[in-house]
Amino acid sequence: MEGTIHGTTHRPVLLAETIGMLAVVPGGLYVDGTLGLGGHSREILERSAPNGRVIAFEWDEAAIARTEIALASFRERLIIMRRNFQEIDAGLAEAGYDMVNGIMIDIGLSSLQLDSGDRGFSFRFDEPLDMRMDRRRTLTATTLLASATEQELADIFYYFGEEKQARRIAGYLVEERRRQAITTTGQLAELVARAVPKPFHPPKIHVATKVFQAVRIAVNDELTNLGRFLDRAVHHLLPGGRLCVISFHSLEDRIVKRAFAGAAELKVLTKKPIVPGREEIGANPRSRSARLRVAERLA
Repeated sequence: MEGTIHGTTHRPVLLAETIGMLAVVPGGLYVDGTLGLGGHSREILERSAPNGRVIAFEWDEAAIARTEIALASFRERLIIMRRNFQEIDAGLAEAGYDMVNGIMIDIGLSSLQLDSGDRGFSFRFDEPLDMRMDRRRTLTATTLLASATEQELADIFYYFGEEKQARRIAGYLVEERRRQAITTTGQLAELVARAVPKPFHPPKIHVATKVFQAVRIAVNDELTNLGRFLDRAVHHLLPGGRLCVISFHSLEDRIVKRAFAGAAELKVLTKKPIVPGREEIGANPRSRSARLRVAERLA
């Protein structure tokens, strides 16, 4: 699906590759674990017509509101649940299903989240440090930065952001928060830039990029949720059913790779991840780090 948010166009990442590997058939039953703005779900619904169905999971109430309108013509074949994908057991049971023909998740941020201007996912705008994908959750980025110890912050930056300057940044932030609360994206980005000596600023990305990634992962418990989903999803696949996972950084990709390799019920179909081609990256630069891995349920 394409939609416009603050002048930007939403493009589902690796759409053709994902739908092709999912092997969608008419009448099939599929799970889209990350509905977002509905691009992948729309394509699955079109390919599975006339009576295929999609059970979609989505945390973000703003995304659900937009996508319910955008996919209104499919409402008889689409069930949307405000749940995280790791709740696949409970969600499928609530919908009255157990086994499905295919499951996919795209665990990148959506254009809506990046461009909304009030969520704190990006430092392109100076906005409140929230970073919750589900606003029913109580922990915000501001709360985390105010309450975590220096060691906890260092661990978050190092393990979730792979940030080599983690200890230096954590110490600087703890000193700064004694003077004033860290509450906006612009403030956090500036503090990280000050904490890290100029010679250690990365040449291709903003110096605060990995810290923002790490804080977002911690606030939303993203890696734990991914691990739980991978453990559970395989048990809902019919023989021959496929599990497609799009990730965006090495931490996620390693978890997916190991889970696929360690699941006796799965046959890995992608020895190396599928990545976007030059044309897609040119049209959608945000897709450049996407990686698709696929596995099939054995009989």
